[in-house]
Amino acid sequence: MSNTIAVDCWLLSSGVSSFTSTSKLYFPANFSRTAHFGSNTIRASATTNGSSEGVIYKALSCGRRALLSMITLPLVMLCERINSSVGAIAADESFRLREEIRKVLSKGKAAGVLRLVFHDAGTFEIDEKTGGMNGSIVYEFDRPENKGLKKSLKILDKAKSQIDLVQSVSWADIIALAGAEAVSLCGGPSIPIQLGRIDSMVPDPEGKLPEESLDATSLKQCFERKGFSTQELVALSGAHTLGSKGFGNPTVFDNEYFKILMEKPWLSSGGMTSMVGLPSDRALVEDDECVGWISKYADDQSLFFDDFKNAYTKLVDTGATWKKAL
Repeated sequence: MSNTIAVDCWLLSSGVSSFTSTSKLYFPANFSRTAHFGSNTIRASATTNGSSEGVIYKALSCGRRALLSMITLPLVMLCERINSSVGAIAADESFRLREEIRKVLSKGKAAGVLRLVFHDAGTFEIDEKTGGMNGSIVYEFDRPENKGLKKSLKILDKAKSQIDLVQSVSWADIIALAGAEAVSLCGGPSIPIQLGRIDSMVPDPEGKLPEESLDATSLKQCFERKGFSTQELVALSGAHTLGSKGFGNPTVFDNEYFKILMEKPWLSSGGMTSMVGLPSDRALVEDDECVGWISKYADDQSLFFDDFKNAYTKLVDTGATWKKAL
């Protein structure tokens, strides 16, 4: 007498369509097992004295893998669909925010908005783990270095109030996105911005922004404490091409800042040229390491755009506190 166990699996390209087993029990314990996979058959047998035993590891293992695939594949597909949906929602939210910001932003207001970004995010310090892009600027308008920035915030408040009617958005997100839009509006690079920053409820520590009177060495040390390299310092300084600092067209974002720095017009006697730039701008061109990057950006606007985009993204992400992903 024998015990026969038959296992039939049909593996299709899409997975397992069925799994069946039949078992008939006989004594003594001599038995045979047969597994069918398509046209292939694997047979094993055993005797009561243990002299021989065949085990269909390959067949059973294949069956387990097929069943596991049948279970996990739909879950993987579901996760992919969820991630795709989350990405689409984020893209739609970013589009709506940018649309409202464009309604209140103009080229003439771009420099002030971009300055707002730098003064909110520029307070970050690595060692102290304080500051960063957190919207705390709304509590800091009484500080001398932030003079005039309240006007830029009021411009963005019009956009924020409209957005908040649909979905609440943080000041940190609005300011970061508005700065990117200001650059793009004036002809600069398009900068993608991740959303989800959480606003601080208190002001950042004072005295963390780089002073306008710093020399190049002090500037590099200041930016190093914030996690930025000399190259990133020079690239971000290129934002001064906007506004009334004397670096070309005040409403065009280009590489004129670097070209004019290389010319050192402030060395000319008298006239308006002596008023070009801040002391910290002029200091950069007296430093060999900074001059290397200034020269490159003066010769290659595309390189400047790429490096500014990366440095700006780092600036508005560094130190930010983010909403937890669902």
